[in-house]
Amino acid sequence: MTGFKRPNVKHLMLFSGRAYPELAAEVAEILDVDIVPTRAISYANSEIYVRFEESVRGSDAYVLQSHAAPVNEWLMEQLIMVDALKRASAKRITVVAPFYPYARQDKKHRGREPISARLVADLFKTAGADRIMSVDLHAAQIQGFFDGPVDHLWSLPVLADHVESRYDKSEITVVSPDAGRVRLADMWSDRLNVPLAIVHKRRDHDVANTVVVHEVVGEVEGRVCLLVDDMIDTAGTICQAAEALMARGAKAVVAAATHAVLSGPAVDRLTASSIEEVIVTNTLPITPERQFPKLTVLSIAPLIARAIREVFEDGSVTSLFDGQS
Repeated sequence: MTGFKRPNVKHLMLFSGRAYPELAAEVAEILDVDIVPTRAISYANSEIYVRFEESVRGSDAYVLQSHAAPVNEWLMEQLIMVDALKRASAKRITVVAPFYPYARQDKKHRGREPISARLVADLFKTAGADRIMSVDLHAAQIQGFFDGPVDHLWSLPVLADHVESRYDKSEITVVSPDAGRVRLADMWSDRLNVPLAIVHKRRDHDVANTVVVHEVVGEVEGRVCLLVDDMIDTAGTICQAAEALMARGAKAVVAAATHAVLSGPAVDRLTASSIEEVIVTNTLPITPERQFPKLTVLSIAPLIARAIREVFEDGSVTSLFDGQS
């Protein structure tokens, strides 16, 4: 007999970038693993250096990085980590990006524009990633940008459980803040078994982060309106939608979103708005100065940990969401 055999034992290893180590620590605790010790340095000229402090050869590697501001720095760090794993002979590399960077640039609205979400997918692939895992992509077609498996996780079960525990479903109407979120609102409506309404708006493409609300389609008078979106950035959309709903006789307005970007005037707008509660997950770090009394933050770590375990054990990720992808 020529050669020799070795036991085919898979080895899960979890790696964390510096953007949000607290989330990685939560995931590691649930998985009952330690985060691989990593030496990461930002040099004076802003270049990044990464070295793992133990062997990763043959491992099933999961690289978790939340892409908060500065997005470009943390994206580059994750790419460098993936490259280091590839050159150190990791067997499989999965990029875990709870908030996919540049997700809103998923298509060309006008001529001479980039499709940056596709570029990010190409960068991950070139760096050496075999798989991507993300939560609530801004557009489902981003799954097709990456030449490999993409695990699209949904925060809906986490957020919906909280809503069901806090509010009377017989009074709730799910509201999409714009036409682009109708599919998401429809999923919420099916999950809670409640009516659906839509706020029609038009965005000024020449002025960033400006929104004009036009009309509400659906019955909202006397209802607890649940505004749902994938993210809250400057909060212009969600706050204007809330005011439109209150003007049409809504009993109360609650907002639920996966990603709390909370840029610029978002905190002031939400605090001053008629929204009763803002429910988000911790896919992104929320610094103390961006927290406010109306804000409820739910942990996404159990969902990410379950998905990682399903992938590692060759199970089914879609089974976590009743086949939804």
